[in-house]
Order: sequence, then structure tokens, then C-alpha cells
Amino acid sequence: VLIMGRANAGKTTILQKVCNTTDQPEIYNTKGKKCGNHDITNEMVFASNSTFVFHDLCGFKVGSEEEFEDMKEFISDCAHATKLEDQIHAIWYCIPMDDHWRTFQWSEEKFFQECDTGHVPVVMVFTKFEALHPVAYGEIKKQL
Repeated sequence: VLIMGRANAGKTTILQKVCNTTDQPEIYNTKGKKCGNHDITNEMVFASNSTFVFHDLCGFKVGSEEEFEDMKEFISDCAHATKLEDQIHAIWYCIPMDDHWRTFQWSEEKFFQECDTGHVPVVMVFTKFEALHPVAYGEIKKQL
């Protein structure tokens, strides 16, 4: 599973809930050696549920065309891989809702317009939804 979205979108929290843990994941590079850095090609595994392998795109830097192209290449390679262990089976795209004035940013729009995910399903996960409660309350209060 590739999980992606802005920095601080709640990606790690979601993965911890899925794997029923509060621990941080162990990260392995492409040679299977433990490393500490997040990179889209590295595998993240939680000790509590090692059957799930995650890849994390830590968050696009605004205007980083090189990072965007690297992500597209990774998705294309994994989407068209023939070996099961080289494939990604789903993309979870996290969109935080704590900035209701800018729900979608450049990186999200660009992803959905330009990225060919092949047959890999993309699931949009709206995070930090509770931040909209005061906004919704204010709208309801105006109507009363």
C-alpha cells in the first residue's frame, strides 16, 4: 500500500490504527536493510502486523517537479510490475480537512490530473475532519 498526502496529514496515525499499534514502523531500504529515512521506495513495516508493507510519500514540497516525477515513476513501475512483491495494491491519498479554505492543493490536483495509476485503486482518505465542526457549527448558527 502506498500512503501519500501532505506533511502532517495523519498518514502514520492511520497506519498505526490499521496495524493496531502506537509504535513507529521499521523502515527497510530496497536491499532489505533497516534504515531510518522515509523514501517512497523504502518499505515500512509495523512489528504488530508484518503482513502489511507500506510505502510512504512523506508529502510533496511545493513546486517540486523532480519529486513529483519520482513519485509518478514509482507508481508506474509498481503498477506494471509482474512480481507480486513488487506491486502496490492500493494508494491511500490522505487529504487533511483542517484548512477548509484550501481543501485541495497543487500537489493533489496535479496527482489526479497527471498520474497514471494503472489498475491500482486510489482511495481518498479525508483526515482531521473534526476541524470542520466549528465551521459547520458557524454555518448552522447563521441560519438560525
